[in-house]
Amino acid sequence: MRVHVVSDVHGNSRDLAAAGTGADALLCLGDLVLFLDYADHSRGIFPDLFGVENADALVELRTARRFEEARDLGRRLWAGLDRSGVSRESVIERAVRKQYAELFAAFPTPTYATYGNVDIPRLWPEFTGPGTTVLDGQRVEIGGRVFGFVGGGLTTPMNTPYEISDEEYAAKVEAVGEVDVLCTHIPPDVPELCYDTVARRFERGSTALLHAIRTTRPRYALFGHVHQPLARRARIGGTECINVGHFNATGTPHVMEW
Repeated sequence: MRVHVVSDVHGNSRDLAAAGTGADALLCLGDLVLFLDYADHSRGIFPDLFGVENADALVELRTARRFEEARDLGRRLWAGLDRSGVSRESVIERAVRKQYAELFAAFPTPTYATYGNVDIPRLWPEFTGPGTTVLDGQRVEIGGRVFGFVGGGLTTPMNTPYEISDEEYAAKVEAVGEVDVLCTHIPPDVPELCYDTVARRFERGSTALLHAIRTTRPRYALFGHVHQPLARRARIGGTECINVGHFNATGTPHVMEW
């Protein structure tokens, strides 16, 4: 059995179309949408709307953890758009739908997917074809192994679309229960797995996820979210925790075989 795993696709539909080649199934751990590419500020919904110079400024403020100034910049830019008579919600949804149409069309059959923190779950049913199964707080058997999926992220100053409370996230982790492979968008709350060496900040990991790994002891815990982690792997008891990689940048899936 061979399974390929991707996360943080962020608009890379070209490589996604080949990500399942040679695999019996593809797993996608979320963040399909590209709002702003921190490596190339000309790519994404934000620079399309407001230009590269404003994207440069926003990335600089966020990287310096000057989040209030970043929010002020965003409010000023969106206010200008609002004054034009076009609502930000309709503009964002139109751009997201365009990306989703390309990305979901690139999924092979079968694909098992969950949401990332920048995704908009309510839009997914419009694009999910018969070969794609969406799971969140749920489990599925693939090749004789049980895989559990928990989507989304925890609340942060970034205020991305699918951030939920610690309590709601913990309830989804509990609903999954004991599995062979635990698939999530965000990592467990382990410092070396949460620290992004380029953004120079800790992304939020889940303490509930860490507790579940310690108590239910899955064979593997797979996740993404942290694009340039200090450590891509860590062992917690008998569980191998693996960041499957920033697919937008690498175009290469993580491979599992058994």
